[in-house]
Amino acid sequence: MAKASIFESLADGVRERVSAAVPVVESQTAAVSALSDSDLVATAQDLEALGRHVDALRVRVAGEIDARSDREGSGRANEDRLSVRFDCANAVEVLERATLVSVREARSRIRLDRRTRERTTLTGVQRPAEYPAVAAALHDGAIGVETAHYLTDEFERLERRGGVSHDEKETGEYEIIEAAVTGFSDADCPTDEVLPQTFDEFRVMVGAWAEFLTRDGVEPDAELAARFRGIRLGRARDGLVPLSGSLMPEAAAGLQRLFDAHRGSSPRFSTMPEHAAEGDAWGDEMIVDPRTVPQIRHDVFVSMIQTAAASSDAPSLGGAAPTLVVTVSADDLDGGVADIEGVDIPVPASVAHRIACTGAVQKVVFDQAGRIIDLGARERLFSAHQRRAIGVRDGGCIIPGCSIPAAWCEVHHVDEHSHGGPTHTDNGVLLCWSHHHNLDRSEWQIQMRDGVPFVKAPRWVDHRRIFRPVRSRNAERERIRRRRREKTESHREAPVLEV
Repeated sequence: MAKASIFESLADGVRERVSAAVPVVESQTAAVSALSDSDLVATAQDLEALGRHVDALRVRVAGEIDARSDREGSGRANEDRLSVRFDCANAVEVLERATLVSVREARSRIRLDRRTRERTTLTGVQRPAEYPAVAAALHDGAIGVETAHYLTDEFERLERRGGVSHDEKETGEYEIIEAAVTGFSDADCPTDEVLPQTFDEFRVMVGAWAEFLTRDGVEPDAELAARFRGIRLGRARDGLVPLSGSLMPEAAAGLQRLFDAHRGSSPRFSTMPEHAAEGDAWGDEMIVDPRTVPQIRHDVFVSMIQTAAASSDAPSLGGAAPTLVVTVSADDLDGGVADIEGVDIPVPASVAHRIACTGAVQKVVFDQAGRIIDLGARERLFSAHQRRAIGVRDGGCIIPGCSIPAAWCEVHHVDEHSHGGPTHTDNGVLLCWSHHHNLDRSEWQIQMRDGVPFVKAPRWVDHRRIFRPVRSRNAERERIRRRRREKTESHREAPVLEV
């Protein structure tokens, strides 16, 4: 049987009205830019009201298709079910093919309609909707589908946990919908005026009612949450490995605090008078961090991981501390690719070189036959004593304005170890993962002068392009003490005038 349009199963009157409404709004997008500010906001409100009615109708149509496709609920013979007549396995497939919506969206509409439609039993008894207040507000366009979904999902969760009676749930539903439709009254305003309400305020109100209706408090929720906690690494795609999961509230709060503390302040690059070009002004220059907030969080997270892996308290693997193994063939050492154990994504050989000087890393080089021809030793890396000394000197990442502390930084060979640079405190500086990872591309340059790090900023940061000393807190304190000693000595050596 040839497939027919799904709209053929609708009443002609409904179909005609829906079809007639399409051309009314389909050509209005071009005129939006000509609206005034007040008209633009008013149009957004009118469109939202219109969209709520459209969404409610889409939910109802999806639910009716589901009801007529159901083997038991429809009361139809198998060959007369709607989904069978349109050569589909179920109502979801009918919607997917007829409307081009995703399977997830089709199921979402059907689920909401099942909760908000009246039912007729096989004996002809009319039963009210499971959520009558939500159903009335949704079909009247007073609330949107997002609001209806959120409330019914939360109440379904309460019901699965048990301990909430039908009357209590119905009372909570009515009170929440009443507040959502009429708004919150304000003591400072006339009784016939209400404050506007946001969706976040609605969520808070639903949460408060959920806590009230839960006899056992939030402890069962915490126990249930603990069973579903976890972090997952997805399959590599487009050079990235997806990270997903669910954190316990205290873990999420702690992680958020770390992100907030180390997402970086606006860097300042101070120009001292003795380092300024002749006739050039000097002062504090603000540097804009080009990274987005998610990118900053990623870089902070990497620093945390590397710090934990390099810690002496980290669990051992095969009798040794967790070691990141980077493999590269001899032909790929310059400009080729390398592999990192545990991840199925090739990385540039330059990444292998950078990783090899950070600690807790071992580099393995193969020839074409697969024979190991070079095995990097961890002993050549900066020792714990050297790292502590460099940390005291630098105080953290030496790039001006970076807030990553010393414990989270990597030690970078200023003169590359592969080019003969020594593993010595006079050749090592602290860099956070982000600045270390992008050092070659960022145009930041580093020099060591008598054991003191100097940095040169990119031209877009400092048009002078001069090397300036890195001034950590310890170095600045010592500088102040030295100046104080010099002033004291000069005062003692000053001649005493006789009267």
